[in-house]
Parts: sequence; C-alpha cells; structure tokens
Amino acid sequence: MKTRKTKFSRIFKIDNKLVSINLDPGEKVYGEELIKVNNTEYREWMPSHSKPAAAIKSGLRVFPLEKGMSILYLGAASGTTVSTFSDIVGKEGIIYAVEISEKPLHNLMKIAERRGNIICILNDARLPERYENLVIEKVDCVYEDVADPDQIKILIRNCEKFLKPNGYAIIAIKSQSIDSVRSPKEIYKKCLEELKENFEILDKVELDPFQKNHLFVVMKLR
Repeated sequence: MKTRKTKFSRIFKIDNKLVSINLDPGEKVYGEELIKVNNTEYREWMPSHSKPAAAIKSGLRVFPLEKGMSILYLGAASGTTVSTFSDIVGKEGIIYAVEISEKPLHNLMKIAERRGNIICILNDARLPERYENLVIEKVDCVYEDVADPDQIKILIRNCEKFLKPNGYAIIAIKSQSIDSVRSPKEIYKKCLEELKENFEILDKVELDPFQKNHLFVVMKLR
C-alpha cells in the first residue's frame, strides 16, 4: 500500500481515498478508516461526510490550507471537517471553531482537548461581535458552512472583522437553505454576484453527487 501526494498541502491519496496524517493517532472522529503506512497513520477524508473532500473529488483546483495556518471555522458542528483541517494545519496552526448548538460543540470539545490546535466557541456566526474577544488574531482563512438564508452576509461580516488582508475565504453554499423554491443554479449565480463585490473568485465546484445542492467556492479577499 502506497501513499501519493496530491497537489494540495498535507492531503494524500491511498488507493482512491483522500487521507490526511492523523494528528491524534489511534482516534477516529466520525467512523472514518485509519490506515497505517510505514509507521504513519492516515485518516480517510470521506466526501460523503465532508464538503471540502467532496469538492476535491469533484475536481477542485484551488484549496489553500497549509501547515501553520490560522482558520476561523463557522458552523463547526461536531468536528468532522474541523478534525481534518486540524490535521492539515498541524500543531503549528490553530482553528477557531464557532458552533451555535451545544450538543455538537460538546462532542467537538472532546476532540479539541486531544488535538491541541482547536479553540471551541459556542456562539452565533451571525453575530461576530459576540466572539471577537476570543479570536485573538487576524486569520489566514475564514471557512463557512452554515445553514442560513443570510449565508453570504455571514461570511462577509466575519471576513471584515477577522480576515487578514489578501486572506482566503471558503464557503459551502447551501441552495436549499437560502431558497427552497428557486433552482440551485439561479441561487448560485446570485450568491457569486454578491461575493464578487468583496472577493476574487479563485475556484468553484458543485458537490453533486456527494453533497446535493451545494456549491463550494474558494476566494481571496480583494
């Protein structure tokens, strides 16, 4: 069994599976497979469970996460994708994980305690002023995966407050959360028009069939 590098930092392939080096050896987060190769343990990154993995499987060309980066993660849930981001940024990086619901955040806190590079924030991503004292630095990347009709405004508001100049923003646009009547493509078009006022679009890809009615967008702050 061999590992192959991808064009993305610290993301590999084993057979046809995306994997990352497990920062917390021996521990699974959501039932993913652990694979050992030459004394290094890798974690499967499942596109059915994680939108960035689905985006990469769907042909994404730009994914800017690297070792040592700081990330503001909006909509952290119980940590499925946060944990892989934790693998990628490593001990030198940090993730500020914002989640509005107590139960999933409680699960994430257990993961954060072991990994050491995740700060859990119980709060509402729509109101960044409520947690600005907890995000102690401007971040390299803001990632947003929030089911809310104002998804675009939430991303922009947080980027204005927390993102470094020329920093990256990534969003998983959920068309059904924005408007369940209009077609997804119509919604994507409108969202991209709004985003272009603040960001340079670097790449975008639809996530079907892995995650239905989602558009994954990678951007850079203008």
